[in-house]
Amino acid sequence: MKHLAAYLLLGLGGNTSPSASDVKSVLESVGIEADDERLDKLIEELSGKDINELIAEGSSKLASVPSGGAGGAGAASGGAAAGGAAAAEEKVEEKEEEKEESDDDMGFGLFD
Repeated sequence: MKHLAAYLLLGLGGNTSPSASDVKSVLESVGIEADDERLDKLIEELSGKDINELIAEGSSKLASVPSGGAGGAGAASGGAAAGGAAAAEEKVEEKEEEKEESDDDMGFGLFD
């Protein structure tokens, strides 16, 4: 990830085709040692490709991936099936909260 971040920084800086030595110099400027194997693989994969096009393509692919919004609905429906038990637990929790609120009678306040 650090290699990709350095590559993207170089791209933002105007270097449309950063080399491995360019990426290494960025990483070394902040005290990070580059992994030559991963860096070479990254340069190989990105050589000759436009970064903006790759980002746009990746964004469109991520848009089609479910992000877990429907997962909560399934859990909520499961919780509704056990509604009686959940209601009993809520009553117990309410009683416990009332006990906690009675701590205000200790003779001092938070901002005194």
